[in-house]
Amino acid sequence: MNLVVFDTSVLVDDLRTGCHAHRIQNITGLIRSSSVVLAELLRGATTSAERDLIAELARNHPALTPSEKNWLESGEILSRMRADLGFTPPKLRDLHLDVLIALTVRSHGARLITSNRADFQAIQRYRKFELEVW
Repeated sequence: MNLVVFDTSVLVDDLRTGCHAHRIQNITGLIRSSSVVLAELLRGATTSAERDLIAELARNHPALTPSEKNWLESGEILSRMRADLGFTPPKLRDLHLDVLIALTVRSHGARLITSNRADFQAIQRYRKFELEVW
């Protein structure tokens, strides 16, 4: 089964500008949400229309959620990134949700589509997962 998960960056870019609408409509594979992405979207939602759109996304595309193993592994990866790359605590906090998204996608054999090239390629140095950058 070919599962596809859109990162927050792609969805926000598309909601703001419609720049990915054609590509999203023509995607091949079974679209799944990420519970982490849904939480990030809800955190930034300021109107009832935005919250309704997120609820519709959750209804139409079942969410993949990080497991306990994913959470523990995310801490290990972030610790290694700190040691190897000198990332500061604020940068590690910013990356934590992206690491969880990547590990969840990896656990389900899904493909992650993002426009956040730098962070997800940095994560790939520690755990390989299928990544497509738009």
